[in-house]
Amino acid sequence: MNAPRELHLGELRFADFTQPMEPAKRDALIRALGQVVPANDLLCTDEALKPYECDGLAGYRQMPSVVVLPTQESQVVEILRICHRMDVPVVARGAGTGLSGGATPHRGGVVLSLARLNAFISIDPMARTARVQPGVRNAAISEAAAPFGLYYAPDPSSQIACSIGGNVAENSGGVHCLKYGLTVHNILRVRAITMEGETIELGSEALDAPGFDLLSVLIGSEGMLAVATEITVRLIPRPQLARVIMASFDDVEKSGQAVASLIASGIIPAGLEMMDQKMAAAVEQFVHAGYDLQAKAILLCESDGTPEEVEEEIGRMKEVLRSKGATDLKVSDSEEQRLRFWSGRKNAFPAAGRVAADYYCMDGTIPRAKLGEMLNRIAEMENRYGLGCLNVFHAGDGNLHPLILFDASKPGEFHRAELFGAEILEACVEYGGTVTGEHGVGLEKINSMCVQFSPQERIAFFAVKRGFDPAGLLNPGKAIPTLSRCAEYGKMHVHRGALKFPDLPRL
Repeated sequence: MNAPRELHLGELRFADFTQPMEPAKRDALIRALGQVVPANDLLCTDEALKPYECDGLAGYRQMPSVVVLPTQESQVVEILRICHRMDVPVVARGAGTGLSGGATPHRGGVVLSLARLNAFISIDPMARTARVQPGVRNAAISEAAAPFGLYYAPDPSSQIACSIGGNVAENSGGVHCLKYGLTVHNILRVRAITMEGETIELGSEALDAPGFDLLSVLIGSEGMLAVATEITVRLIPRPQLARVIMASFDDVEKSGQAVASLIASGIIPAGLEMMDQKMAAAVEQFVHAGYDLQAKAILLCESDGTPEEVEEEIGRMKEVLRSKGATDLKVSDSEEQRLRFWSGRKNAFPAAGRVAADYYCMDGTIPRAKLGEMLNRIAEMENRYGLGCLNVFHAGDGNLHPLILFDASKPGEFHRAELFGAEILEACVEYGGTVTGEHGVGLEKINSMCVQFSPQERIAFFAVKRGFDPAGLLNPGKAIPTLSRCAEYGKMHVHRGALKFPDLPRL
């Protein structure tokens, strides 16, 4: 008898996604959907389906049975009703920029693309709100609000491409989330469709909404509860002035302590980001932002407001940074220079793509005071796994984005990158943090949820899921691990490098 083959992490993640739809059922589904949308909005051939096989987490690919592209809310209602009646899984998809596999299709399911629901319904400068459809790009909201002196604050690095519907699904953040909040703090109301085709409205454009705060449950639910079709966002006045400090440190732990001290002193910067030396070098080659390449870590600390407020806050931040060992401080003296300082941070991911064949972007959170310690721990993991790692953090809220470098053409390297990432996430939990900050769980971190949450907590999560989607057809198999999955993961549990895989380098 052959010895049982050990599962890789990716195989365990992907176990529920590969069952095809029966040909007769697929034909019947296509006929039914063809009564709802024109033929051009229904994709069925392999060539047409290929672009939808993954999101930004390209390591996991799966062709769906059908892709449908509605242009009206009424079509979304009918599509969901048909799929519910025929017991077909549905994965809602925005711009496909997600990094956790949340939009990875089911082979036996439908991808519901909301890209063509991209209209601005209204902008109310007096109420400082905008009502938009889910396919509207994040950056387009600020562009449309600019004539009124307003903008939409959450600014993920993919804001020129990502859609507001995807931001709602993942509760996206950005470099200015410390002061202005995540998506959940900037959404007032969502109109959505349940799997059964029922229209619901959560939240309110008033100061508060009656009943339970179900809007906060929907935001960040990764498309598992309902499909958003109309979103009301909060707009805020554009500040008169913004300036950013680039602070250099000769030690990563000093930079982490500086972050904690800034917040402890009562300063809430508009943006507070950290990059390690290798990350700074990669982005400097890409955008020429003027970064200090001798520094072990760089902090970008932004102040915005009136000129008087900015001058006072910049002075206070400089005092704290110097007291915590900053070796050099540069303050932007023009809007052009400020944007150039930020351009490196905003282009961290494409910069990584220039220095390695592939990279695996992780996402977790830790207490701010642990940032330096975590960087040192990741450096130790680099040696053990035999892979490089570039580090960039939303330092203000402890949200880290290690970019693990590997070459997918080399046997075993992607697997090692997975193990490296899983150990980083376990360290986040150990430090009192979480396995995700803004990228969501999706497929990527579903096994790590077994480390974060108890069986009782996971059962409670499924109870919420059943409350919205009793049939379990909206994005099934994502975000919440089953008890059996966690039992299987426990057999191959990553714990400080104590793994059962022969291809893992050892010290």
